Amino acid sequence: MQDGSIVYSIFLIFVGAAAFATVALMARLAMLVAYILLGVLLGPWGLGLVSDAAWIEDVADIGIMFLLYLLGLNLLPQQLLKMLGEALGVTLASSVVFVIIGMAIGLAFGLGWRESLVVGAVLTFSSTIIGLKLLPTTTLHHKHTGQVIVSVLLLQDLLAIIVLLILQGYGKGGRLGADIALQLASLPLLGAAAWLLERYVLERLIRRFDQIHEYIFLLVIAWCLGIAELAVRLGLSHEIGAFVAGVALASSPISRFIAESLRPLRDFFLVLFFFSLGATFNMGAIGEVLLPATVLAIATLVAKPLVFRQLLLLAGEKPDLALETGVRLGQASEFSLLIAVLAVGSGFISKQTSYLIQLATLLSFIASSYLIVLRYPTPIAVTDRLRRD
Repeated sequence: MQDGSIVYSIFLIFVGAAAFATVALMARLAMLVAYILLGVLLGPWGLGLVSDAAWIEDVADIGIMFLLYLLGLNLLPQQLLKMLGEALGVTLASSVVFVIIGMAIGLAFGLGWRESLVVGAVLTFSSTIIGLKLLPTTTLHHKHTGQVIVSVLLLQDLLAIIVLLILQGYGKGGRLGADIALQLASLPLLGAAAWLLERYVLERLIRRFDQIHEYIFLLVIAWCLGIAELAVRLGLSHEIGAFVAGVALASSPISRFIAESLRPLRDFFLVLFFFSLGATFNMGAIGEVLLPATVLAIATLVAKPLVFRQLLLLAGEKPDLALETGVRLGQASEFSLLIAVLAVGSGFISKQTSYLIQLATLLSFIASSYLIVLRYPTPIAVTDRLRRD
């Protein structure tokens, strides 16, 4: 076996991920931080043991597809209607505040208005992975705190999808307004096609063979990848298609089974995604972006809990719930990383700004994870008093 082979790289990544994840759990950190740091260590800018990260990036994109697929599966139409009444105002108002804060920081450090706008946009999103992974199951499913957090996260995810659509339209070049409008117009067309296929083809197949779990597993993977490819044919992206595929299946009686079945597969590819982020991060750029990234991370950690607390109080929530929700949402998002990568790929921002966003996101992940674990009940709490499964 050659050291440069894919098998050897997979071996290094997952053995290293297991070791780093162990340390992360002992240090009460989110495991995705461990995967990014492992990528930095083993990648071209570290030890160079995984010198070609291009193939990892391609495979890792599948992890993002499955992440968005599962997010769509959890977006029940009736839940969306309920969210519109409870969390829409909080989400939109907080997004405006965070965009302003992010733009101000970007402009203060000499970024152009366009790059500052992206910095502001990524500041609006909170981490679905950290938010849900550090929530006890009882809180997530049975308490109002969990309902509020999930509602805000899902609405933020919808906003992130719109940002991805806009960036994708920009990346096509030509007439910017027309291209973005075409992207937005293609989305309902894709949704209609997915709804028809789900109702008249997929639903009948699931109903007929629902006892054969292996077949259902294959079918729902094919459904995700098929709608993702259809999205590309319509001028959208695989990620948008995967999200639409999940939404179309959300009302299915076996959507919960599908989500549970695909979660290990999603986690496998997400390890590669976060590893690839670390492996492709230019360590030589840290000196240039460390100060603005640190300022942006601190602003995220301070502003988000305060803004969410105040908005939730105005919405009629109790002070303790409002503060806890704000702290649990007080970090950047994995969507911030995805937007940073897509924005630099489309030419909307420079690589330096992308590195700034990635570093600020990572710093907010680390600090926020510590803060949540030290103050609130989580499955990996420091004390027995706070440990809840």
